[in-house]
Amino acid sequence: MYKKRTVAIGFIGATLDRVGKGANRWNHWRPTVGLCQQADLTINRLELIHGLDARDVSLAERIRIDIQQISPETEVRLHPMSLRNPWDFEEVYGALHDFTTAYVFDTEREDYLVHITTGTHVAQICWFLLTEARYLPARLIQTSPARRKSDDEPACGTHALIDLDLSRYDRIASRFANKRLEGLEFLKSGIATRNAAFNRSIEQIERVAVRSTAPMLLIGPTGAGKSFLARRIYELKRNRHQMQGRFVEVNCATLRGDGAMSALFGHTKGAFTGAQNARDGLLRAADGGMLFLDEIGELGADEQAMLLKAIEEKRFFPLGSDKEVESNFLIIAGTHRDLRNRVAEGLFREDLYARINLWTFDLPGLAGRREDIEPNIDFELERHAREHGQLVRFNLEARRRYLAFASSREAAWLGNFRELSASITRMATLADSGRIDETQVQEEIDRLRYAWGLAQPTGLTEDLPGDSESMDLFDRLQLRAVIEVCRQADSLSDAGRQLFGVSRQAKAQPNDADRLRKYLGRFGLEWAEITGTK
Repeated sequence: MYKKRTVAIGFIGATLDRVGKGANRWNHWRPTVGLCQQADLTINRLELIHGLDARDVSLAERIRIDIQQISPETEVRLHPMSLRNPWDFEEVYGALHDFTTAYVFDTEREDYLVHITTGTHVAQICWFLLTEARYLPARLIQTSPARRKSDDEPACGTHALIDLDLSRYDRIASRFANKRLEGLEFLKSGIATRNAAFNRSIEQIERVAVRSTAPMLLIGPTGAGKSFLARRIYELKRNRHQMQGRFVEVNCATLRGDGAMSALFGHTKGAFTGAQNARDGLLRAADGGMLFLDEIGELGADEQAMLLKAIEEKRFFPLGSDKEVESNFLIIAGTHRDLRNRVAEGLFREDLYARINLWTFDLPGLAGRREDIEPNIDFELERHAREHGQLVRFNLEARRRYLAFASSREAAWLGNFRELSASITRMATLADSGRIDETQVQEEIDRLRYAWGLAQPTGLTEDLPGDSESMDLFDRLQLRAVIEVCRQADSLSDAGRQLFGVSRQAKAQPNDADRLRKYLGRFGLEWAEITGTK
């Protein structure tokens, strides 16, 4: 079996490691050198951080040479780091955060130790925070001088794996809060939302993601962002070094018959007609990582039974095999269905539903998050700019018109955020000189109305008075809505009854036709003019 290498990371001791250049230096305890002299601990690689001035560089090189002399199996890598004030919390934390983010960790082949004896107390706190937040997949190690019985004993000292008691530091609580917020911001990046309820859900998902390996169930309509959110959860856990394997996604609605079993659990050669070669399957591909099963409610009964065993026992039989295989994965399931009804109808296993229902989160569709339409318009334009290298923007009036329609109850958004993305992409692609104008917006509105089976208004813009540009957006939208009702009504009185259906009840002798005629007259419009009647 492969034996992991041990890698230590730490600051050089500006005082403790600096004890002279002559032979007498071996009689002094030097924590960095002593770390590599421990009889029961082999350091295969030391990542040594030091300052940029000449004295620090010279000391680091001397320490590297001394370690090569007493521990030739230790590779020493020097990392110069610019710190103007090693006691400034923000500066030190930022520098170490950048270091750990850029460092390539290989937790399958290496164990990591953070040497906290050297460096300032601020550095110790920062090391602890980064390790606790799993930006460093490491344990903390502290070295100490030993009480020697004679001068003949080496000055290597002792070591201990410990956790620091940081309760006396006032700023720790806020630092932990900041790290949680950083994880939350990562999870929300790419999810433009102003919806309070959805924001609370994202906060809960972030807590669960970093604290639990239990299954999650994401419920929401097609296009609501279940797949995107599942991938962000995976990336958050991977960045925290809580997961090393792949993100594997499958739409269960596409799985049928033997193909479903084979795709999920793999098969042996000859397991069924056409199985000319063995196949591992998606569950084994997700070993050590995350499996996202979208539309899990579409799985057949046999697949559900095998999936339950795989989730609970981390073992299963590939199709056609009498030998179990193992796969340890975290599962996130997605569905647009009410699985409780599926259970009641006998179409979904109750025990499987109970197993994946520990953490359930609802993702509302776009129609339920209309306040998120505007920030998502901006998000889609920025994404288009990244993908195509051209920044596209709306003209002021074009943006107002599109936003008014997109946020209205008339806008069905059947495909949710996916459909909004397609809509913005169409307009951005057709925009001349990087500007989306009113004509393109009107054409896109017509496309959407047609896709949703809505009646197409004709001549609506032209029927507005000539000075409509000086009108408030509220008045323009209201007038357009009134004109549309008039066109669909049988008469002036019929239109009035529809438009004043509530307020007319309070009048002893309602005159709906007269009220409507006066309203249109305010804008210089007449019934015959807008309806084409005499």
